[in-house]
Amino acid sequence: MSVLFRNVYAYPAVDRLTDVLVEGNRITAIGAGLHQNADRIIDGHGHHLLVPGLINAHFHSPANHLKGSLPSLPLELFMLYESPATEALRPTPREAYLRTMLGAIEMVRTGTTSVQDDAFLMPYPEPEIIDAVMQAYADSGLRATVALDQPEVPEGAKLPFRDPSAELAAELRKPAPLPAAELLARYEYLISRWHGAEGGRLGAAVSISAPQRVTPDYFAALDDLSRRHRLPLYAHMLETRVQRTLAAEKHGGRSLVRYTADLDLLSDRMNIIHAVWTDEDDWDLIAAAGSIVAHNPVSNLRLGSGIMPFRAIRDRGIPVCLGVDEAICDDAVNMWGVVKMAGLIHNVTGLDSDRWPAATEVLDCLWDGGAAAMLRDDLGRIAPGHLADLALLDLHGIAFTPLNDVPGQLVYCESGTDVALTMVDGRIVAERGRMVGVDEDALLAEAREVFAAKAPALAAARADAGRWFPEYQQMVRRAAATDVGMTR
Repeated sequence: MSVLFRNVYAYPAVDRLTDVLVEGNRITAIGAGLHQNADRIIDGHGHHLLVPGLINAHFHSPANHLKGSLPSLPLELFMLYESPATEALRPTPREAYLRTMLGAIEMVRTGTTSVQDDAFLMPYPEPEIIDAVMQAYADSGLRATVALDQPEVPEGAKLPFRDPSAELAAELRKPAPLPAAELLARYEYLISRWHGAEGGRLGAAVSISAPQRVTPDYFAALDDLSRRHRLPLYAHMLETRVQRTLAAEKHGGRSLVRYTADLDLLSDRMNIIHAVWTDEDDWDLIAAAGSIVAHNPVSNLRLGSGIMPFRAIRDRGIPVCLGVDEAICDDAVNMWGVVKMAGLIHNVTGLDSDRWPAATEVLDCLWDGGAAAMLRDDLGRIAPGHLADLALLDLHGIAFTPLNDVPGQLVYCESGTDVALTMVDGRIVAERGRMVGVDEDALLAEAREVFAAKAPALAAARADAGRWFPEYQQMVRRAAATDVGMTR
């Protein structure tokens, strides 16, 4: 299959019209007057802009059906209610498929072509649920890299509790749902069954969730999987002030970044997610290891986590990618909102305005940073030999009328409404605001029915989780009053 985009602007060359030829799943030629014998010709009529497909470099799909369902709370309190691991909420494979498709629909409609899904499959990952998630991505047409985000230590090892009640202390000592050996078996299943599926469009990653949520041995085992298969490794680090206080409580004064480096597990395959409460020593370690930082500005604002030190991280030469995080703490699965927030939130950090992110820099994070996070050198650009993951935007849309500055209008004005077409791996997966080859109306109707039926069980589980709110809140407030040598 070949597709010729004719009379379009191709980012970043937005000063002249050109043609872009796609053959199979690759861009093969760019230039005016390319040959006309493609299987399909899409004429941009001089008012369409072709951009690399957006890369959602950090995401958790299992919360796709929970948008808007919780108030803003600090992460440690938010997670009490987010997705309680009760038997009544154990998903069926169909539920896992539907909730994954909810996010996929929103992504492809708005021009996202790649996603890194750090999927927490509660209460633990089962082969049939893994299959349901991966099949949804297969059917949607998205390029998806999926990991199994599953803590492997008791709750009490993850957080700096002091003097919990006897009842809570007993809860905190309970083992994780699955031991390391069984989790590694689930990874072997994911990798053997799905890594490289759909012609390489689907892949596996590995996830420790966070360094404090796993044992060093399990961390090392996942790092070994990552190394052997060249997979991204996802690690949430220093998202909140509470996590910074872990240095004193759990790791002998070491930050989670230093702790990871001391384990010799900081690597160029690692996506360090959030990095809000990092310091100069952390940045030096991250830069030396060649790790990538995943910036999730909307989620960090929604949960009050703070503002990632973007300029200090970029000054070290550390690649930065952008992510939604999850639908329940972004309330959308739309990368345009993330892009805009990344372009705005750092303006209030006290830096001189010359140090604020430029629109082109934010787009570099979106595309080049996203490709780096996925360990790809053939994504994120419109260039011969690169994968044909593309979005076509109508410049006659309201975001670009009148056309003043393309990078600025991409970052500050576009919301996804002007995306006319989305292509992944050389195949058109959405056009004129609808997915191709998927019955959206039927899927959305089924999702409404299925998750409405689950709502009473979710409400009951959240009410039960509320028993622990006062003690978790005490921990959060104590951390807020602790001097950690910085403010974010």
